[in-house]
Parts: sequence; C-alpha cells; structure tokens
Amino acid sequence: MDANAQAILQAALALPEDARLNLAHELLDSLPPELDELSDEELLAELKRRSAQIDEGTVKLVPYGQEGSRLSQ
Repeated sequence: MDANAQAILQAALALPEDARLNLAHELLDSLPPELDELSDEELLAELKRRSAQIDEGTVKLVPYGQEGSRLSQ
C-alpha cells in the first residue's frame, strides 16, 4: 500500500463506526460486480466441493480465531 493509501486508511479508521461502515459499503459498491459475485449454481458447486473435502479429510479445518489472527499479521 502506498503512502497516500495508508494515509487515507488511517483517516478512515479514525472515523466513527457508522461512518466507517458507510464508507466500506461505498467502496465495495464501487468495485466491478464480477469480482465477488457467483451465480447460485457456482456457489452451490463450491459449497459441495468444500463439503466433500471436509468429509474426505483432504483439508484441515482451523478455528477462525486462530486463522483470523494469522491473516491480520
């Protein structure tokens, strides 16, 4: 993140919670829809794939608290 973006982030983080929430919504709405939208069929297929991986034991489940703290570093 460049210095300008970092300064904007710091200013945004200093806003009250409701203002941060509104800003986050506006920023997300400004992104092209194809970045985060799956069709119902695609979403169902992904959920089934992940469920099968869990059932087969091919993935290791990690509690969110543990993974969330790792991701924020």
